[in-house]
Formats: sequence, structure tokens, C-alpha cells
Amino acid sequence: MHYWYGCIDTPHNDYRKHASKFRIITDNLRIVGDKGNRIPNKSWMLYLLEIFNTQHFAVELNLICQFDNQDYFEAIFRGNNQYRFNKVLPHIGHSYHREINFIDKDSRLEFHLKDLNSNEDEKFSLKVDRKLFTFQFHQSFTGIEWWNKMSYSPYPIRYEIEISNLMYGYNDDLEDPNSKVFFPIGSIYENKDGTAHSYPTRLYDITRRNGCICYLVK
Repeated sequence: MHYWYGCIDTPHNDYRKHASKFRIITDNLRIVGDKGNRIPNKSWMLYLLEIFNTQHFAVELNLICQFDNQDYFEAIFRGNNQYRFNKVLPHIGHSYHREINFIDKDSRLEFHLKDLNSNEDEKFSLKVDRKLFTFQFHQSFTGIEWWNKMSYSPYPIRYEIEISNLMYGYNDDLEDPNSKVFFPIGSIYENKDGTAHSYPTRLYDITRRNGCICYLVK
């Protein structure tokens, strides 16, 4: 009833000298086309931007598509929905900048979403207990997650999308929160849930644009 397929990266592999400083992950998500809603009843799917900390706790900013045509972006922490973005909404043909920031000095997580076509943007901050959460990256994941409440299989995707501008970053001037340094995500590797199911999607045209990895989900 729960499946995933996408790309995984461990920043320490490519950026051994910088990985311990990484606190920001970004991408751009473009909704290329609508393939129709064939999501089973009571089910949903997610287009993920997900970062795991060194405790393997997940922090996510996802596009969620549901069986009842309620599509929206959501900030998720440790598997729990925290905030539904209500100003920035998904539209066919639009591109969206997604950014997750671990702000350790304030013990909070910041989620930033911007529609690059309309310039509408929206932010959400979540306070967390630094005694229970380490503010350091371990691994990232982009791709698709299926939740099927009706049967034991993934189902056709709702949208064809393009993922680009995949980067890690950190604040290089504590006096200036807008001073940031970014590094293109390194070598991504295909990652699946490990079941024997075939997946009704593929990753196409994995390449680099402006130094950053991009690919299509079709």
C-alpha cells in the first residue's frame, strides 16, 4: 500500500569537506502535463523533495495529489503533515522553487515555496526541539511516493513533472541570513521500495543544466 521510486543522494559522498555545513536543499519542480486522475479512492501520491537528518528523520516539501482532485503543496516533518500552502497552488505549466532550510541557531525548520511564473511565494517555519533533532543533513530523495488504500500496487501518476536545480547550500554569513552558498547535488542513484512491483513511471533525460541535475518523471 506504500511505494516509492526516485533518486537518492548522500552529500558526504561528493562534498566531504562541505557536507557537515549543508543546511539548505532546493529544487525546481515544473508541472509539465496532466495525465488524468486515476488515483484510487481514499488514496494519494506525492512528488517529493525530502531530506533526512543524521538521525534519519525526514523533512519534506511535497506536491500532493489526491483521489478527490485536491492538489496542494505540504510541509511534512517526521511523517506528519505540518502546513498546507494556501497561497501557492499547483497549476499546469508552472514552475515552483522549493527550499528546506535547517536553521539550527533558532531551532527551527523553514519551508519556502515560490511560483516562478507568478512570483507568488509563501513560507512556513516549524520550531523543533534541538535535543531531539540534529540539524545536519544525511541523505536526500526526490521522486514519487504512492499511498494506495484500495489495493497492493502503485498506480498511474497524475502529472508529468520536471525536476531541476537540485542543490545543497548553507549560510556563509551569520550576520546576513540571505548570504548563501550553493553546490549542485552530486551523483544521484535510482532508489525503489524493494518490492517486485513494476512502476507506472520512469525517469527520463537525466542530465545537467547549468551544472545542476535535472530529469523528467513521465
